[in-house]
Amino acid sequence: MRLPFSRAGRLLPVALLSAVVALTGCSTTGTEDDNAAPATGSSAASAFPVTITTAFGDVTVSKQPERVVALGWSDADVALSLGVQPVGASDWLAFGGDGQGPWNAGKYTTPPAILGTLELDMEKVAALKPDLILDTRSSGDKARHDSLAKLGVPVVDVPKGGEMYLTTWEQQLDMIGKALGKQSEAAALKSELDAKFTAAAAANPGFKDKTVAAVARTGEGWGAYVSGDGRVDFLTKLGFKNAPAIEALKKDSFYITLSNEQLDLADADVTVVFLIQATLDQVKGDKLFQAVPSVKAGHVAYMDNQDISNAFSSSSVAGLSYAVDKVTPLLAAAAG
Repeated sequence: MRLPFSRAGRLLPVALLSAVVALTGCSTTGTEDDNAAPATGSSAASAFPVTITTAFGDVTVSKQPERVVALGWSDADVALSLGVQPVGASDWLAFGGDGQGPWNAGKYTTPPAILGTLELDMEKVAALKPDLILDTRSSGDKARHDSLAKLGVPVVDVPKGGEMYLTTWEQQLDMIGKALGKQSEAAALKSELDAKFTAAAAANPGFKDKTVAAVARTGEGWGAYVSGDGRVDFLTKLGFKNAPAIEALKKDSFYITLSNEQLDLADADVTVVFLIQATLDQVKGDKLFQAVPSVKAGHVAYMDNQDISNAFSSSSVAGLSYAVDKVTPLLAAAAG
C-alpha cells in the first residue's frame, strides 16, 4: 500500500502501519447519501460562532453544521456520542457497515458514506457537500490539511502536539463538542468517564502503583506502547504506572518496537498483550515471550477479544467506557 503522506510513511509506528494494511480493503470505498439525517438539533444553534484552536491555527465554525464529515481516528465515534450523525466517515478500525463498534450500535439512522483513512478521495469528500470536516486525530500532515482546506469549509484538524495520532480522548471530545455546539454534552461525557475510571480504580486498590507493560504482537514483531497512547493512559487511570524501562525508550511516537532480545522489557507486575495481525496461539507459542517472568507467572492479560481490542484502540469516550467494563476484570485476574 502506498502511503500518500511521506511524513506519515516515515513516522507511523509498526502497529499502526500493520493495522492500516489490514484495513486497506474497507478504507477507501463508500456510497453517497444526500438524504442523511441532519447533523445537529436546533438546541445547539445558539452556541455559534465558535472558534477552535488547532495545530494549523484558529478555525471558526460560524453556524450549526448540518453535514459533518468525520475523517480522524474515532471522530465519527465521538460525534455519535454527542448525538450527531456524520454524513461521511472513515473506518479506521475496519468495523465494516457503518464503521462503528458495538458501543455505538444502532446510533445511525442513516449510515454514512465510508471514506478513506490515510488515503482520501477528495472528490468523494467534496461530493458529500460537508459544512464541517473533523480530522482531530490524524497524522497532522500539512499536505492533508491543505487539501481538505481547499474545500472551503471549516477543517478542525489536530491540536498542537497532537500530530501522529497523539490527540488525547479529552482533547478530541473537547474539540468536537465545541465544533458541534455540544460543549455541555461533551463535558458531561467526560465527567461520566472520569467517574467510571475513579470507581474502577477504587474497586481495585491492588492496581495502585503496580507496573504494567502494554505490548503488542503485530505481523512485524513485538512492540510496546508508551505514555501518550490511549492504552497506557487507560491503564494509568486505573492506578497502574507504565513500566519504567519501556517508558525510557519513548521518542516521538506512542509506540516503540522491541526486538526479541528486548522482550525482557515486557516484564512487569502485569503484562497486557494486544494482537495486531497476530493470533493468541502464535503468542502462546512464542517461547521467548512465554519466558518473560511476569508472563511465565501468569500475570498477563491477553486482549484477544476483538471488541475489547477495538475499544482500547478507539481511544474514544464511548470506546473507553466500554473497555473499562470489559477489561478491568481481566486486569484484576492478571494482577492476582
